[in-house]
Amino acid sequence: MKRKDFLRLSGLAGAASLLPWERLNAGSMQLSKQAGCVLIPTETAGPYPLDLTANSTFFRQDVRESKTGVQLNLKMKVLGLENCGPMQNVRVNIWHCDKDGLYSGYNTGENAGQQGLTYLRGYQFSDANGEVEFITVFPGWYNGRICHIHFQVYVSSSYAAISQLTFDVNDKNALYAAHSSLYTKGADPMSLASDNIFSDGYAYQMATLTPNASTGGYDSYLEVTVKGSGTLGIGNEEKETAKQLQLGQNFPNPYLGETSIPFTLQQPSEVSIGLWDLSGRQVAVVKQGGLSAGDHTVLLNMSELGIATGNYVYQIEVKNASGTYRQCKMMTAVR
Repeated sequence: MKRKDFLRLSGLAGAASLLPWERLNAGSMQLSKQAGCVLIPTETAGPYPLDLTANSTFFRQDVRESKTGVQLNLKMKVLGLENCGPMQNVRVNIWHCDKDGLYSGYNTGENAGQQGLTYLRGYQFSDANGEVEFITVFPGWYNGRICHIHFQVYVSSSYAAISQLTFDVNDKNALYAAHSSLYTKGADPMSLASDNIFSDGYAYQMATLTPNASTGGYDSYLEVTVKGSGTLGIGNEEKETAKQLQLGQNFPNPYLGETSIPFTLQQPSEVSIGLWDLSGRQVAVVKQGGLSAGDHTVLLNMSELGIATGNYVYQIEVKNASGTYRQCKMMTAVR
């Protein structure tokens, strides 16, 4: 099983923000409210988006590469608008500029020399709590835009929520001042009211920013609500794959030590199950050989596989007379 195939075929995701309705900034944002959640505002994907699904480089938690800056541990929780429940097994992409305001992947007049680079971009799959976590550096700013991070919650091939998050202006500028040797451009001169993205409201895009004594950096958190229903067991399946197999959620989930993976085959198939850690490394493969059509369950014992109990993406690969099909979900370890 090739890593690039797993990543290319693993399209999933969702996003949201849970804050009191009264805190919404007045403006032109068209928001929906249901079950206590508010749909995340849709924003532009620019100026420098990349198609993360097309390149296996980006399946990772730590997106820093060699970039310097204050460490930022970013956690996002994805909720479904219909019931305000956590959405698991959805893919969340992030991308942002470096401490000097440059984006990887593009070479333009104000972004010279960055073509072909991949820093500060990545994606993860939401766990049983609807959460994803990234390790990055705190972004800088560039002319015309306040400090921000882009994100996309990819729910299915027909729907993805694209938005941006930002931070309290005073907290952000205090960070820049405390680390002036790194952030040499100084304080961000923009206000939220003067930024062309956030000027119409930002209450549901304001992430927390809290010092982390152990890393010397900061922790950040944002809840993101997207269209759909939060669930503890059902992912977002593509139609063609569903004609061949249905992959269930592992149980128990969260798990400790061992867990079972259920799946259903529509016709006899060769089956293997791969486990991938959150850095994008394949850590185990369990080959099942030829199986008949019908319901099946595979027990995974982490000790027997020689890997630690942890969060993994598991993928089933099915080969039959109709072709090769893959589907994946996230398994969550007991914390």
